[in-house]
Amino acid sequence: MAKKNNGKPSLDRWQVPVGGKGFALKDCDPGAKPYGNGDKNGDKARVAELAREIDALQDVFYADGRFKLLVLLQGTDTAGKDGTIRAVFKETSPLGVRTHGWKAPSTLERSHDYLWRIHQQVPAAGEFMIHNRSHYEDVLVPVVNGWIDRKQTAQRYAHINDFERLLCETGTVVMKFMLHISFEEQRGRLQERIDDTAKHWKFSLGDLEVRKQWKEYQQAYENLLRATSTDWAPWTVVPADSKTHRNLMIATLVRDKLKALKLRYPPDDPQLKGLVVQ
Repeated sequence: MAKKNNGKPSLDRWQVPVGGKGFALKDCDPGAKPYGNGDKNGDKARVAELAREIDALQDVFYADGRFKLLVLLQGTDTAGKDGTIRAVFKETSPLGVRTHGWKAPSTLERSHDYLWRIHQQVPAAGEFMIHNRSHYEDVLVPVVNGWIDRKQTAQRYAHINDFERLLCETGTVVMKFMLHISFEEQRGRLQERIDDTAKHWKFSLGDLEVRKQWKEYQQAYENLLRATSTDWAPWTVVPADSKTHRNLMIATLVRDKLKALKLRYPPDDPQLKGLVVQ
């Protein structure tokens, strides 16, 4: 377990430093449980409790209206993006919360710059927006497949940093989570999708082709994490071999971020004082 400060796990190992100096993805053990206590049932109960806390904070967040929250869930196939959304935000009212899953761009989307479609799916004032995958796919797939060169990749890193800075400077709180699983854990989860007919819809033969590029994707992830962890939108690596721990860590960090915003309800309308409904 990572060293704790004031009873809380340290993020030193898991938050990618600005500029990426000294960071290596191999140093982040996907099987670690810095936020767990070793009791799976207890951790699951804690996730459920945190989900209720997030729901209560979302009510104030929506009423406050000063902020917007964008949560990015990025990770390889089977890393648990869907499961995270279900567990962490399961209690949250649909009012003021949206999710969007990113797939390969359409013909219309390809006719614009690669961030055009992303900007249409960012939160409005008072909203939570959760992205399942994100604009970081545009510095993963094209890089691994050699569709863009190093100069273009660096240019995209700069675009993304500026894009996120624009969002943050106009009231958006950006939280970026890289769900980090091991090669062996992915093997087991893919096999589960094959063995369970109810999960066949989640599986594609293309997943096996991408798996053959595991090392290349891990390197592409490390490069983007180093290049795009900024003061305004830092990356957090979430060890995710344990689904329960993954949910616990993200739920804790989202709850803590919301509490740190010092949210408040709008001032009372003086006309309501003493008003009696007939």
